[in-house]
Amino acid sequence: MNPLPVPCADADRIAVVIPCYRVRRHILGVLAAIGPEVARIYVVDDACPEQSGALVQTACHDRRVVVLHHAENRGVGGAVLSGYRAALADGMRILVKIDGDGQMDPALLPHFVAPILSGEADYTKGNRFFDLEKIRRMPTVRLFGNAVLSLLTKLSSGYWDVFDPTNGYTALHADAARHLPFDRISTRYFFESDMLFRLNTIQAVVVDVPMDASYGDEVSNLKVSTIATEFLRKHVRNLGKRLFYNYYLRNMSLASLQLPLGAVLLLFGSAYGAWHWVRAAEQGVATPAGTVMVSALPVLMGMQLILAFLAYDIASVPRRVLHKRSLAPLRHD
Repeated sequence: MNPLPVPCADADRIAVVIPCYRVRRHILGVLAAIGPEVARIYVVDDACPEQSGALVQTACHDRRVVVLHHAENRGVGGAVLSGYRAALADGMRILVKIDGDGQMDPALLPHFVAPILSGEADYTKGNRFFDLEKIRRMPTVRLFGNAVLSLLTKLSSGYWDVFDPTNGYTALHADAARHLPFDRISTRYFFESDMLFRLNTIQAVVVDVPMDASYGDEVSNLKVSTIATEFLRKHVRNLGKRLFYNYYLRNMSLASLQLPLGAVLLLFGSAYGAWHWVRAAEQGVATPAGTVMVSALPVLMGMQLILAFLAYDIASVPRRVLHKRSLAPLRHD
C-alpha cells in the first residue's frame, strides 16, 4: 500500500465512501488507486460473506482508511449512508462514492469533485452515455433499460438534464447531505434514483460527469422485471410527492393550475369520445361531427396545458447551488 498522502486543505476535505459486498478480489486495488487529494476513506463492510472489511483491516496500511461493519446486509444504499454519516461526523466537506469492485476508476475523482469545489454543483454523478461512439459497445437490452430508467427518473426527480440514473459514481457536498432525510432514502437498487428525488426536494444542483461505460456485475441491476415492478411503483410515488411539494405545498404558480386542468380536460375528452365511438359502432352509424368536436377540443386543450406544464417543469431544474446559500433543514415524508 502507498503511504499516507499529503492531506488536502481543511476547507475542501474530501472523503471516499466504498460499499463492500463480495469485492474481496478488487478492494485492495481500488484503495491503492485513490489519490492524495482524499483525506479519509470509509470502507463499509455490508455483512460481506467474503469478509472484505477484515481483509482491508489486515492488509491495508493506509492511515486514511476507516472500516465500518454492518452486522446485517443493508444494501448498497444502506452502506453508502453509513459512510456518509461517518464522514459528516468527522467534518468531511465532499463525499465521493466509489464501488469496491474495480469498475470505477478512482483517477476520475477530481472530475467529480471539481464542479462542487467551483460552486457549480451540490451533487455530481457519472454519465456513461455521453460519448456516443463508446456506448455502441453496450448491449441493446442495457441501453433500452437505461433509457427507460432515465425517462422515469427525469419525471420523478425533476432533473430533466441528467441521464444514466443508476450510475453509482457520485460526489456530494456535505451541506447538501445534512439536509437529506437519510432514514427515508431507499437503500437497495433504487438508491441512486431516490437520491435524485430527495435532492430535488431541497433544490440541490445536480451535474452529470461524462465517463466511459463499464460492464460487469452491474448487469443484474437492470432486470426488466425490476424496472417494470419495483422501480415503476417507486417512481410513480416520487413523482406524486415531487409535484405536491413543489407545486402545491412549497409554491403555487400558473403551472399548479395547468397540470390538473389539463389532466381533467384530457381525461374527459378521451372518455367522452370513446363512449360515443363505442355507441356509434354498436348502432352501425357514423359519429356526429359535433360529438367529435366536443371530444377533440378538450383533448387538444388538455394536451396543450400538460405540455405547457412540462415546459415550466423542465425550466425549473435547480440552478443555484445549495452549499452557497443559507437554508433551514427541509424534511419530507
